[in-house]
Amino acid sequence: MTLQNLFHEKPTKLWKERMVEHGDELFTEERLLMSDQALDTYLHQLIAVQETQDSERMMKAVEEVVLRFNEMNEANGYFIETMEREEFADFIDKAARLAGLDIQDEDITEEWREW
Repeated sequence: MTLQNLFHEKPTKLWKERMVEHGDELFTEERLLMSDQALDTYLHQLIAVQETQDSERMMKAVEEVVLRFNEMNEANGYFIETMEREEFADFIDKAARLAGLDIQDEDITEEWREW
């Protein structure tokens, strides 16, 4: 698994399936698009620093994506609930690990997360 693979494994894929198959009203096309864009930016940031293994820049990318989701969640009716939070936090963690960030058994989103 590489960071490139994660462009096709974003949690928004699951969210869209729940929206389409189960009529889950937490999600809209607009929310999914905004979420995809934020996650794409996050992955691109990690790819850019992967070679240098700059852990400060990696954590800055984590902080930025978490803060962006805080803003989107608040502005869009709080669409991140328990299941989405777990899927999203797992994705952020997995991507950071693939980029080379040395993470212990901690939630790297907790410091900034409001969702």
